[in-house]
Amino acid sequence: MALPKVVTHQDRLLSVNIHDSHEFPGSEPGSTIIPLFLDRENGIWVLYGKFEPGTRLPAHFHTGTVHFFTTKGQWNYVEYPEDAQTAGSYLYEPGGSVHTFSVPADATEAAEGFMVVYGANVIFDEAGTFQSVRDAGAIEEGILAAARKAGLPIPRYIRPKGGAEITGNK
Repeated sequence: MALPKVVTHQDRLLSVNIHDSHEFPGSEPGSTIIPLFLDRENGIWVLYGKFEPGTRLPAHFHTGTVHFFTTKGQWNYVEYPEDAQTAGSYLYEPGGSVHTFSVPADATEAAEGFMVVYGANVIFDEAGTFQSVRDAGAIEEGILAAARKAGLPIPRYIRPKGGAEITGNK
């Protein structure tokens, strides 16, 4: 078989570095995120997150799968206290899972990690009442608003071009 002809030409690699980025406020106090890849159309979001000791995210339902690689610190789901995630842990979460992210208040450092999320997080309050939906579009809007408010330039992250359209003649 011959080497395939290039179908998608790239002048440069699509690459970002967390050390060249600003941290933006996460969904809850004590959390920050760095956007790496936000695809509104396909519902995929890739973030690097940092969660200070004592940070607890609301219970949420995943409409799709999640891959989470912990790079620093320790965290766990409230529902699974014996399954602490520490630096070097890789976690796969199936779609349809429900859980509450928590960093122990007595942790000696922030928990950090790289997450690849398919679909949306449906957020609930302590009483189990629906609060909001967090997906690639909502995250992108929040990050862009935070950048404008702080007087920062638009952050560097990968966003597929695309968009629905009809091509050709009728």
